[in-house]
Amino acid sequence: MVQRAQTLGDLARELGLSFRGDAARVLQSIAPLTAANEQQLSFLANPKFKAQLADCSAGALIIHPDLAEQWAGDCLFADNPYLAYASATALFDPLDKPRAGIHPSAVVLSDKIHKTASIGANCVIEEGAEIGEGAVISHGTVVGRECRIGAFCYLHANVTLYHDVWLGRETVLHSGVVIGGDGFGFAPGKNGWTKIHQLGGVRIGERVEIGAASTIDRGALEHTTIGNGVILDDQTHIAHNVVIGDNTAMAGCCQVAGSAVIGKNCTFAGNVGVVGHITICDGVHFTARTVVSKSVDTPGTYSSGSVMMESGQWRKNTARLPRLDELFRRVMALEKKQKD
Repeated sequence: MVQRAQTLGDLARELGLSFRGDAARVLQSIAPLTAANEQQLSFLANPKFKAQLADCSAGALIIHPDLAEQWAGDCLFADNPYLAYASATALFDPLDKPRAGIHPSAVVLSDKIHKTASIGANCVIEEGAEIGEGAVISHGTVVGRECRIGAFCYLHANVTLYHDVWLGRETVLHSGVVIGGDGFGFAPGKNGWTKIHQLGGVRIGERVEIGAASTIDRGALEHTTIGNGVILDDQTHIAHNVVIGDNTAMAGCCQVAGSAVIGKNCTFAGNVGVVGHITICDGVHFTARTVVSKSVDTPGTYSSGSVMMESGQWRKNTARLPRLDELFRRVMALEKKQKD
């Protein structure tokens, strides 16, 4: 693996942080607090682990100024050490950006490829597709008709974009992502199912990151829309005509059904399911495996889920669940009255 060594002084300048120690100290990589050696950078994000500083051998630390006296070595001072660590990882990232140009094995039918873009081996770029400045289209990726890939996007190997998919600048798609496939639209009739052709597209904002093997369906009539700064983990599915607001994050295996509207700055833990045609306001947080079965109009944290049981019993228990707190208080009052 290619190492991207950094000096302490360079890190301070790039991250906009003050520092203490030898500006010329070379740091080869980043490591956990308990494993770092003298050639590595580490960080202390949570003060409850400050006791680990006594045995830490890191060459330098990212640390809060309030803890500076508890660490005698070289350090970078950050009010938010975890955020500073996140920014530092970009400086050590060994991923090499390919050189600009089009690989001889690529099939490129569009004349809208920026001269600084990189098109990898066995890619297919269809007619009318637009590839922006500094964009990377990795090996085996397909970009459909009339797609727009913004500046400095990075599409990893074997991504598939159907027609009319737009990506804002600096968006990252990991391997196996499929965007713009048909939404699940069928009308029942006496002869079976009649397909509803999906006539919309997909619009994805800037600085979005979508994890491996995730899928986003195109809209039926209007576009499926993903806001700026959204992050979706691996194997996430977004159905047709869903709208996701800026800076919302979803962990692995979340599923959002058609026409759901999700606000800004929401978080979804793993395997959350959202039913279709509901609205979720800004600033809502769902714990793992929550089933979001109705609209949410008040910010906060929400949970659901129960152990498996026979369906009839599950329905009865679910119907009674909203009265659980009331029943508990009545029982407590009766017990108190009995004791008195």
